[in-house]
Amino acid sequence: MEHNSFYTSAEEQVSAAKMGEAVIPLPNPGEGGPVYPGNGDASTPVIPLPNPGEGGPVYPGNDDAATPIIPLPNPGEGGPVYPGNNNNNNGNWSPSVILPTIIGSILAGSAKVRFLNAAFNYPAFRVLIGNNRFVNLLNYASASTYGQVRAGYRTVSIVGMDGYVYLQKTMPFQSNSIMTIAIINTASGIDLLEITDSCCPPVNGYSSFRIGNLAYNSGPLDVLMSDGRVVYSDLRFKEVGTFKRIAPGTYQFFYADTNLTPMPSYADIETLDSAWLGVYPPYETFGSLYLNVVSNAIYSVYLLQSGRGRNNIQNLILMDR
Repeated sequence: MEHNSFYTSAEEQVSAAKMGEAVIPLPNPGEGGPVYPGNGDASTPVIPLPNPGEGGPVYPGNDDAATPIIPLPNPGEGGPVYPGNNNNNNGNWSPSVILPTIIGSILAGSAKVRFLNAAFNYPAFRVLIGNNRFVNLLNYASASTYGQVRAGYRTVSIVGMDGYVYLQKTMPFQSNSIMTIAIINTASGIDLLEITDSCCPPVNGYSSFRIGNLAYNSGPLDVLMSDGRVVYSDLRFKEVGTFKRIAPGTYQFFYADTNLTPMPSYADIETLDSAWLGVYPPYETFGSLYLNVVSNAIYSVYLLQSGRGRNNIQNLILMDR
């Protein structure tokens, strides 16, 4: 009499056990394992479905199953998003990424904080404040959303995805403040730079605009427009220009080293005449920005390093409301 060593039910297992035969146990509830193949081959292994909440391959539908899918970042994580109307890489525009954010209200006794990764040639970071994880994943040239931090001195840890601690620094968080903390390059590694984000709320259809230089490999830069106006002069590494009021419209900005006189600090940035669009200034430029400004927004443009050469820079545009 022949006996099978594979049984499909608990009743068959009990019967076989009484006869002294070896039995392959059924998996516990929720565990993966071979199942009765029905019309298939019993020797063909079956890949178990993932447990609830776990990742795994799914049926691709009409798409190619071999095509990888880039997941969206989790809430609070940084990452590039579709650049919208700010970039024209077919010409000589610097690479740009625009990240829209809603600032929202500030809890009493707290500070509103986000982190920006401007540390060129480093892997992605995690950010901890005290023992709490504040940002789970922060890639280069990206920024997190704003989060609340209780006022006071807190220890900020910049940690690699492998757990390596790159930097720990105690920093003050002022009640009712809004700020960006940038992770920047230094001669000996990385450091943190506090940037205040407080400004007058945009009114009468205008917006607010500023540019900051976080590119370690850059020299002092002028920010000018193709019609000759100099918006900022000698913008050095770790220097962030003051907010200026800007009218809605389409703008070209260029980064260069010139001896031109800057426009008065109190002067608004008025709309650029369309005749100047596409016209380059008669100076050597290190980068540029093409931007459609909308009403009632706050634009912070940060220059980041895009290569190892001097003045290899790119734009990171943070648009807040």
